[in-house]
Formats: sequence, C-alpha cells, structure tokens
Amino acid sequence: MSKNSVFYISLVFVFAIVIWGLFMPGNFSNIASNIYNYLVGNFGWFYLISMSSFVIFSIWIAFSKYGKIKLGKPDEEPEYSTISWFAMLFSAGMGVGLVFWGVAEPLNHFVNPLGIQGGTQAAAEFAIQKSFFHWGLHPWANYAVFALALAYMQFRKDKPGLISSIFIPLIGEEKVRGPIGKFVDILGIFATVAGVAASLGMATLQMTSGFNYLFGTPETNTVRLIIIGVITILFLVCTVTGLDKGIKFLSNANIALASVLMFLALIIGPTVLIINNLSNGFGQYMSSLVADSFRITDDPWYGGWTIFYWAWWIAWAPFVGTFIARISRGRTIKEFIGGVLAAPTLASFIWFSIFGTLGIETEFAIAETAIQKTSTAFFVIMEQYPIGSIISLIAVVLLATFFVTSANSATFVLGILSSNGNLEPTARRKVIWGLIQSGLAVALMLSGGLSMLQTASIVAAFPFAFVMLFGMVSLVKALRMENI
Repeated sequence: MSKNSVFYISLVFVFAIVIWGLFMPGNFSNIASNIYNYLVGNFGWFYLISMSSFVIFSIWIAFSKYGKIKLGKPDEEPEYSTISWFAMLFSAGMGVGLVFWGVAEPLNHFVNPLGIQGGTQAAAEFAIQKSFFHWGLHPWANYAVFALALAYMQFRKDKPGLISSIFIPLIGEEKVRGPIGKFVDILGIFATVAGVAASLGMATLQMTSGFNYLFGTPETNTVRLIIIGVITILFLVCTVTGLDKGIKFLSNANIALASVLMFLALIIGPTVLIINNLSNGFGQYMSSLVADSFRITDDPWYGGWTIFYWAWWIAWAPFVGTFIARISRGRTIKEFIGGVLAAPTLASFIWFSIFGTLGIETEFAIAETAIQKTSTAFFVIMEQYPIGSIISLIAVVLLATFFVTSANSATFVLGILSSNGNLEPTARRKVIWGLIQSGLAVALMLSGGLSMLQTASIVAAFPFAFVMLFGMVSLVKALRMENI
C-alpha cells in the first residue's frame, strides 16, 4: 500500500457512510440501532470491565516504578506549560459536552432517578453522584491509557504517530505496517470524523437554542447553516495557524471563559448548597466507586446512561487520545496520569456541582420542562436566576470557542492519522478534513441524522475497546525493556 492509502481509503469510507445516511436514513438508522442495541444488551459487562480496568491500570502505572519514565528522551522538558497543556487536553476531551450536559444530565437523574421517587432529596443526591460517575475517572482513564501508549511509542521510541504504533511491542513493526495496522488507523479516522461531527451538530443545535432564548432568533436550518459556516471559517483559520498559536490560544481562552461562567453561577446560585453538594457528591462517588464500576442490571436505565456513556467515551478515545499524546512530550508517566486523570476529573466535579445544583434548586415543574429538550435545558434554568441572560450569553460564546477548539483539534488528529503519523500534517490536509467534518455535520443535521451518526460511531468504535486493552499489554511489555 502507498503511504497515502489510509487517507484515500478513509475518504471513500466516510463518503460512503454519508451517502448511505443521507439517501437511506431509515435503513442506516435501523442497522446502526440494531447493532448498537445488541452490543449494549450483550456486551454491557464488557464495557464496564474494560472501563474499570483503564482506571485501575492508570492508577497502578502512575505509582509503579515506571512512573518516572519520560515520554521522550531523558533530558527533554515538557513542550507546553502545565496550564496550557491542561487547557488543551480538557478542551479536546470534554468541552462541548460539559456545556450541553452540565444542567441537563443532573436534571434528568433528578426527575427520573433509578429506583427512587423523582424530586426528592435522595433523587438530588443520586443526580449529582451519577453525573460525577459518568464524567469522572472512567472517561479520563479511557483517554489516558490510549494516549499514554501512543505518546510512549512516539516520543520514547520514535515511532510514527499512528494508532497502530501501540501494537509494535506486541506483534512487531512489520505486521503493524501491514493490513492490520491500516485497518486500525482507518477505523480510528472514521470514529474521529463521526464522533466529532455528531458533537459539532449538537453544539450547533444548542447555540441556535441559545440565540433563540437571548435574541429571539428563529431556530431554523438557515440559522444553523450560518452558525456552522462561521465556525468553520474560524476553525480553518486556526488550523492554518498551527498548534502553538491556534489551539493553544483558544484552549487558554476556553479555561478563562469557563472559570468566569462557573464563578458567576456560583455567586448567583445557592453557594453554600453547591459547596455541600460538591463535598457530599465526592464522598458518595468515592464510597460507591467500586460497586458502581462493576454493577449492571437489565434495567434500561443502565443501557441508556452508563453503558451508553462508556461506549461513547471509547468512541472518542482515538481522537482525544491521539491529541493528548501529541501535546504531552517531555512529561513523566506519573505527571501525565496526574494531569490527564486527576485534574480534569476534579474540574468536572466542580462544574456539575454548580450547574446541577442550579437546576435542581428550581421548581420541579421547571426541571421537568427543561429536560424535554436537552439543547435548551441550560437556558431554561438560567432564566430563573438573576443575570441569567448574561450567563447564557457567556455560555453561547464558550460553546463557540469549545466548538472551534474541538474541530481544530480533530482536523489536527485526522491530519496525523492520514499522513502516516506525521506530527506536523500539512495545512492542506487539515483543511480537507475540516471541510469534511463540517459537511458531514450539516448533511446529517439537515436530515435529522445526528443521533444515528452518534450511534454509528459507537458501533464502529466497539473494536477500540480491544485496541486499548491490548495496548495496555503492549505498553507493559515495552516498559519491561526499560533499564530502570
């Protein structure tokens, strides 16, 4: 195969999926949903065990003798400052999702908790604890395991920045560069394109809802197209400026805006109750962590929430893991795990404590209204508070900057994966992938197919659980060869 074969095969594959989704949406949706339901129904246990093993492995390796090994040469220093590094990995890993679900998820659990009467104090505690669980250690350990193996092979062993490179210690470089490796890299590209396009579509829907609440702008496809068009221009400009200027600057801006948003919400909300919920939620999360990590029942709640999330985080691992690996050169394994696992988990806990409490403390009828449409839940709740319109406006701006950052990071990753692992892909290739991402988001949003694209990306990413499990084995095998 030529060195551009992954790029061209991926393009054909992505276009085939888009055409299928646009012209045969019913067939596409039925097949994707049937496979997804089969995976959730029969492999829920596998998702649970896989995600829990990532948490255990991450904590173990950080405190093992391998923790002092650098992801790079022994004398290399980190490529980015700690704050910029955290800002970039956090923006890529969760950005849009936090704004989209920050109010909506706790409210859903508060109104419809598992085995508890909705609207009660017990339901409120359940809502915070489950939000912590779904956005805590598990998703970040999922990213950390994948990114660590990739960063080690890239910067310690000077191998190409390809997903397939993590298998070199296990099966050898010759086999990795053959059809098996190419298949893994193509699958990673599809999971990235589909996952990010679905998220960009969700962000567009929420931004349109925000403009409607703030300025009365109609929620029409024309408005959505204008939003995607403007955002596409912005992230393509950032793409051309490169990693150091574009993504780094935007990521730092994201953290600043998110901090302002949290501070204002903390001040106007029930501040003491928010702090209490953070403390209580953390305690409940830690005390039930092991039980929740391995608990599964036939109740559809688990399939619709926990198993769905675990599958979705694995679907995002190729994109987020590759990006985190790229920006982590020069850090020790212990530093890396601390930065990728602990810091974002704490930030997520604070976010859900603040916005979850603001939602829960409104009237139950308002909470029920808010969850009817996830894209407007945030704005419905903010209307109930002083300066809520200002907070909503900041949230829309934050959505836009997170939107640009995610799309920018994704084009960077797609450029790497489709350029034989080149860590500085050409602007032309990044622009091509950027246009494809936006085009896919537009096409499927107009056809009402965002949810089916999300389902399809989760189905396609199922094999990545195996990639990551074998990646842990491969990494340990390589680390054992280190002279320490």
